Amino acid sequence: MRAANRDLTFAGVIVVAPGEADELITNEQKIALDALHLRKIDLADRILVVNPGGYIGESTSREIAYAHATGKPISFTDPSDQ
Repeated sequence: MRAANRDLTFAGVIVVAPGEADELITNEQKIALDALHLRKIDLADRILVVNPGGYIGESTSREIAYAHATGKPISFTDPSDQ
């Protein structure tokens, strides 16, 4: 995700990326981050899902569904399973 953020930024794209945590987070923090990610999707013009090897986790699946429901264009770094 960091590489995609860097590459898009250097290409002149304003990147609104999900937050990252290097340590375990509490359930309350997870709920807050999940809500924040949806607000970031609201701000975005389009969504790029960074999914190496085609992997998409539970949270990302919810965010993709939300982006789709709000009409955001969605693309994937690894579209092999999409």
